[in-house]
Amino acid sequence: MGLLDQVREALRSGAIEVVDLTAPLSAETPILKLPEPFLNTIPFRLEEISRYDAGGPAWYWNNIHTGEHTGTHLDVPVHWVSGKDGHDVSQVPLSTLIAPAVVLDVSDRVAEDHDFLVEIDDVKAWQDLHGPLPEGGWLLVRTGWDARSDTESEFLNEGRSPGWSASCARWLAEETPLTGVGVETVGTDAGAAHSFDPPFPCHNFMLGAGKHGLTQLRNLALLPPAGAMIVVSPLPIVGGSGSPVRVLALVER
Repeated sequence: MGLLDQVREALRSGAIEVVDLTAPLSAETPILKLPEPFLNTIPFRLEEISRYDAGGPAWYWNNIHTGEHTGTHLDVPVHWVSGKDGHDVSQVPLSTLIAPAVVLDVSDRVAEDHDFLVEIDDVKAWQDLHGPLPEGGWLLVRTGWDARSDTESEFLNEGRSPGWSASCARWLAEETPLTGVGVETVGTDAGAAHSFDPPFPCHNFMLGAGKHGLTQLRNLALLPPAGAMIVVSPLPIVGGSGSPVRVLALVER
Protein backbone atom coordinates (compact mmCIF):
# COMPACT_ATOMS: atom_id res chain seq x y z
CA MET A 1 0.00 0.00 0.00
CA GLY A 2 1.41 3.40 -1.00
CA LEU A 3 1.84 6.23 1.47
CA LEU A 4 -1.17 8.17 0.16
CA ASP A 5 -3.27 5.02 0.29
CA GLN A 6 -2.26 4.60 3.94
CA VAL A 7 -3.28 8.19 4.68
CA ARG A 8 -6.59 7.71 2.88
CA GLU A 9 -7.32 4.55 4.88
CA ALA A 10 -6.35 6.25 8.14
CA LEU A 11 -8.75 9.11 7.37
CA ARG A 12 -11.52 6.66 6.47
CA SER A 13 -11.04 4.59 9.62
CA GLY A 14 -10.68 7.57 11.94
CA ALA A 15 -7.07 6.72 12.81
CA ILE A 16 -6.36 10.25 11.56
CA GLU A 17 -8.94 12.84 12.61
CA VAL A 18 -9.43 16.12 10.75
CA VAL A 19 -10.02 19.03 13.14
CA ASP A 20 -11.23 22.36 11.75
CA LEU A 21 -9.35 25.25 13.38
CA THR A 22 -11.22 27.91 11.41
CA ALA A 23 -13.79 30.44 12.63
CA PRO A 24 -16.86 30.79 10.33
CA LEU A 25 -16.66 33.88 8.14
CA SER A 26 -19.72 36.13 8.16
CA ALA A 27 -20.86 39.70 8.72
CA GLU A 28 -20.64 38.98 12.48
CA THR A 29 -16.97 37.96 12.37
CA PRO A 30 -15.05 40.20 14.81
CA ILE A 31 -12.43 42.39 13.17
CA LEU A 32 -9.59 44.50 14.53
CA LYS A 33 -10.49 48.14 15.13
CA LEU A 34 -7.67 50.67 14.96
CA PRO A 35 -8.02 54.15 16.49
CA GLU A 36 -8.01 57.31 14.40
CA PRO A 37 -6.23 58.48 12.32
CA PHE A 38 -5.50 54.91 11.11
CA LEU A 39 -7.74 53.29 8.51
CA ASN A 40 -9.62 50.05 9.12
CA THR A 41 -10.59 47.04 7.08
CA ILE A 42 -14.21 46.53 6.07
CA PRO A 43 -16.40 43.86 7.68
CA PHE A 44 -17.11 40.74 5.67
CA ARG A 45 -20.16 41.11 3.40
CA LEU A 46 -21.90 39.06 0.73
CA GLU A 47 -23.41 40.89 -2.24
CA GLU A 48 -25.90 38.71 -4.08
CA ILE A 49 -25.49 38.57 -7.87
CA SER A 50 -28.34 36.18 -8.57
CA ARG A 51 -30.32 33.46 -6.81
CA TYR A 52 -32.40 31.36 -9.20
CA ASP A 53 -34.01 34.52 -10.57
CA ALA A 54 -33.90 36.83 -13.60
CA GLY A 55 -30.23 37.57 -12.96
CA GLY A 56 -29.42 33.88 -13.18
CA PRO A 57 -32.33 31.45 -13.31
CA ALA A 58 -30.39 28.28 -12.47
CA TRP A 59 -27.64 29.52 -10.20
CA TYR A 60 -26.87 31.32 -6.96
CA TRP A 61 -23.66 33.28 -6.45
CA ASN A 62 -22.28 36.33 -4.65
CA ASN A 63 -19.58 38.92 -4.74
CA ILE A 64 -17.62 38.97 -1.50
CA HIS A 65 -16.41 42.12 0.21
CA THR A 66 -13.76 41.69 2.85
CA GLY A 67 -10.24 42.53 3.93
CA GLU A 68 -7.19 40.29 3.71
CA HIS A 69 -6.95 40.23 7.52
CA THR A 70 -10.51 39.25 8.41
CA GLY A 71 -11.46 36.24 10.51
CA THR A 72 -9.07 33.30 10.61
CA HIS A 73 -6.28 34.61 8.41
CA LEU A 74 -2.64 34.37 7.45
CA ASP A 75 -0.10 37.18 7.88
CA VAL A 76 2.88 37.11 5.50
CA PRO A 77 6.11 39.16 5.59
CA VAL A 78 4.98 42.07 3.37
CA HIS A 79 2.16 42.79 5.83
CA TRP A 80 4.68 44.62 8.05
CA VAL A 81 7.26 47.26 7.32
CA SER A 82 10.02 45.03 8.73
CA GLY A 83 9.18 42.44 6.06
CA LYS A 84 8.36 44.80 3.19
CA ASP A 85 10.96 43.17 0.93
CA GLY A 86 9.71 39.66 1.69
CA HIS A 87 7.19 37.43 -0.05
CA ASP A 88 3.49 38.07 -0.56
CA VAL A 89 0.67 35.63 0.11
CA SER A 90 0.82 34.14 -3.39
CA GLN A 91 4.46 33.21 -2.77
CA VAL A 92 4.20 31.41 0.58
CA PRO A 93 6.28 28.21 0.44
CA LEU A 94 4.13 25.09 0.19
CA SER A 95 6.17 23.62 3.04
CA THR A 96 4.69 26.35 5.26
CA LEU A 97 1.12 25.55 4.21
CA ILE A 98 1.35 21.85 5.10
CA ALA A 99 3.53 21.56 8.17
CA PRO A 100 3.81 20.12 11.69
CA ALA A 101 2.18 22.04 14.53
CA VAL A 102 2.60 22.00 18.29
CA VAL A 103 0.35 23.53 20.95
CA LEU A 104 1.39 25.51 24.02
CA ASP A 105 -1.54 25.67 26.45
CA VAL A 106 -1.60 28.74 28.70
CA SER A 107 -5.39 28.94 29.02
CA ASP A 108 -5.31 28.55 32.82
CA ARG A 109 -3.13 31.62 33.21
CA VAL A 110 -5.09 33.67 30.67
CA ALA A 111 -8.28 32.92 32.61
CA GLU A 112 -6.73 34.81 35.53
CA ASP A 113 -4.98 37.53 33.49
CA HIS A 114 -6.36 38.75 30.16
CA ASP A 115 -3.07 40.57 29.50
CA PHE A 116 -0.95 37.43 29.98
CA LEU A 117 2.23 37.33 27.89
CA VAL A 118 4.00 34.14 26.81
CA GLU A 119 7.69 34.30 27.79
CA ILE A 120 10.73 32.41 26.49
CA ASP A 121 10.75 30.30 29.65
CA ASP A 122 7.18 29.15 28.92
CA VAL A 123 8.26 27.80 25.54
CA LYS A 124 11.40 26.24 26.96
CA ALA A 125 9.33 24.52 29.67
CA TRP A 126 7.13 23.10 26.90
CA GLN A 127 10.26 21.82 25.13
CA ASP A 128 11.45 20.12 28.32
CA LEU A 129 8.22 18.10 28.31
CA HIS A 130 7.62 17.53 24.59
CA GLY A 131 10.89 17.97 22.73
CA PRO A 132 12.20 20.54 20.26
CA LEU A 133 10.03 22.88 18.22
CA PRO A 134 9.37 21.43 14.76
CA GLU A 135 11.63 22.44 11.89
CA GLY A 136 9.56 24.56 9.52
CA GLY A 137 6.51 24.07 11.74
CA TRP A 138 4.00 26.13 13.68
CA LEU A 139 3.74 27.00 17.36
CA LEU A 140 0.07 27.49 18.25
CA VAL A 141 -0.78 29.02 21.61
CA ARG A 142 -4.01 27.97 23.28
CA THR A 143 -5.43 30.72 25.47
CA GLY A 144 -9.11 29.73 25.58
CA TRP A 145 -9.91 32.96 23.73
CA ASP A 146 -11.86 31.11 21.05
CA ALA A 147 -14.70 30.69 23.57
CA ARG A 148 -15.28 34.45 23.14
CA SER A 149 -15.28 34.52 19.35
CA ASP A 150 -19.05 34.51 18.82
CA THR A 151 -19.45 37.85 20.63
CA GLU A 152 -17.44 40.76 19.26
CA SER A 153 -17.39 42.76 22.51
CA GLU A 154 -16.04 39.79 24.49
CA PHE A 155 -13.59 38.84 21.75
CA LEU A 156 -12.10 42.32 21.35
CA ASN A 157 -12.38 42.84 25.14
CA GLU A 158 -11.74 46.60 24.98
CA GLY A 159 -8.26 45.98 23.61
CA ARG A 160 -7.16 43.55 26.33
CA SER A 161 -5.97 40.17 25.09
CA PRO A 162 -3.01 37.83 25.64
CA GLY A 163 0.02 37.49 23.39
CA TRP A 164 3.81 37.23 23.32
CA SER A 165 6.33 39.31 25.21
CA ALA A 166 8.69 41.31 23.01
CA SER A 167 11.67 39.17 24.04
CA CYS A 168 9.77 35.95 23.31
CA ALA A 169 8.62 37.18 19.90
CA ARG A 170 12.19 38.07 18.96
CA TRP A 171 13.53 34.73 20.20
CA LEU A 172 10.89 32.78 18.27
CA ALA A 173 11.68 34.74 15.12
CA GLU A 174 15.46 34.65 15.32
CA GLU A 175 16.42 31.55 17.29
CA THR A 176 13.88 28.84 16.52
CA PRO A 177 13.24 26.80 13.34
CA LEU A 178 9.54 27.70 13.22
CA THR A 179 7.83 29.03 10.10
CA GLY A 180 5.22 30.82 12.17
CA VAL A 181 3.00 31.18 15.21
CA GLY A 182 -0.76 30.91 15.57
CA VAL A 183 -3.16 32.43 18.09
CA GLU A 184 -6.86 32.42 18.98
CA THR A 185 -7.07 36.22 19.31
CA VAL A 186 -7.84 38.88 16.69
CA GLY A 187 -4.13 39.43 15.92
CA THR A 188 -0.84 37.71 16.64
CA ASP A 189 0.19 40.43 19.11
CA ALA A 190 -1.21 41.10 22.56
CA GLY A 191 -3.86 43.78 22.93
CA ALA A 192 -1.39 46.07 24.69
CA ALA A 193 1.38 45.50 22.12
CA HIS A 194 1.11 49.03 20.74
CA SER A 195 2.93 50.13 23.90
CA PHE A 196 5.73 47.52 23.71
CA ASP A 197 9.30 48.15 22.56
CA PRO A 198 9.17 47.72 19.63
CA PRO A 199 5.43 48.12 19.11
CA PHE A 200 3.68 44.97 17.90
CA PRO A 201 6.79 42.81 18.36
CA CYS A 202 5.30 39.60 16.98
CA HIS A 203 4.49 41.31 13.69
CA ASN A 204 7.79 43.18 13.70
CA PHE A 205 10.10 40.26 14.44
CA MET A 206 8.28 37.28 12.91
CA LEU A 207 7.38 38.94 9.63
CA GLY A 208 10.73 40.70 9.50
CA ALA A 209 12.39 37.28 9.68
CA GLY A 210 10.36 36.02 6.71
CA LYS A 211 8.01 34.03 8.94
CA HIS A 212 4.23 33.97 9.30
CA GLY A 213 1.26 34.39 11.62
CA LEU A 214 -2.14 32.74 11.94
CA THR A 215 -4.97 34.39 13.86
CA GLN A 216 -8.46 33.67 15.20
CA LEU A 217 -7.92 29.91 15.42
CA ARG A 218 -10.45 27.65 17.12
CA ASN A 219 -10.49 24.17 18.65
CA LEU A 220 -6.86 24.07 19.73
CA ALA A 221 -8.09 22.15 22.79
CA LEU A 222 -8.66 19.19 20.45
CA LEU A 223 -5.01 19.03 19.41
CA PRO A 224 -2.20 17.23 21.26
CA PRO A 225 0.81 19.19 22.52
CA ALA A 226 2.87 17.69 19.67
CA GLY A 227 2.36 15.44 16.68
CA ALA A 228 -0.32 17.23 14.63
CA MET A 229 0.00 18.49 11.07
CA ILE A 230 -1.87 21.53 9.81
CA VAL A 231 -3.03 22.48 6.34
CA VAL A 232 -3.34 26.24 5.72
CA SER A 233 -5.22 27.33 2.58
CA PRO A 234 -4.92 31.04 1.75
CA LEU A 235 -6.08 32.64 -1.47
CA PRO A 236 -2.98 33.16 -3.66
CA ILE A 237 -3.52 36.92 -3.98
CA VAL A 238 -0.72 38.39 -6.08
CA GLY A 239 0.77 41.24 -4.08
CA GLY A 240 -1.43 40.37 -1.11
CA SER A 241 -0.34 40.97 2.48
CA GLY A 242 -2.46 38.10 3.79
CA SER A 243 -5.65 36.17 3.24
CA PRO A 244 -8.57 34.61 5.07
CA VAL A 245 -7.76 30.91 5.39
CA ARG A 246 -9.26 27.53 6.15
CA VAL A 247 -6.96 25.79 8.63
CA LEU A 248 -7.33 22.03 9.13
CA ALA A 249 -5.35 19.89 11.56
CA LEU A 250 -4.58 16.20 11.02
CA VAL A 251 -4.38 14.39 14.36
CA GLU A 252 -3.43 10.76 14.84
CA ARG A 253 -5.86 9.09 17.24
